[in-house]
Amino acid sequence: MELLLAIGAITACFGVVLGAFGAHALKDKFATPYYATVWETAVQYHMYHALGLLGLGILSSDALLGTSSMLSWAGYLMVAGIVFFSGSLYVLAVTGVKKLGAITPIGGLLFIIAWVLVAISAFS
Repeated sequence: MELLLAIGAITACFGVVLGAFGAHALKDKFATPYYATVWETAVQYHMYHALGLLGLGILSSDALLGTSSMLSWAGYLMVAGIVFFSGSLYVLAVTGVKKLGAITPIGGLLFIIAWVLVAISAFS
């Protein structure tokens, strides 16, 4: 599915930009080294799931799994997971507002559900 490929590529691009931004522009701006680690975790999960989106785009355009509503939903859930999981960690890292940590598990749950849908699609 072209849309998942495009979203995956754009999301990966932003992951690279945010990784570089954190490593260079924010390097000395984090309140403590802990927040730099939080930023790195956000970038890692951002990139893992950007690659997941690219993989979903390839799988759904290939005869192997074909176009599937479950794969589409998995892609949308990965995007939402990036927003909730990585997004909340990005904001936490630069603001230090720890209440944002309550949003992060929602993103993690969205990631888990997305991967379960991918597994179910493989067996369907």
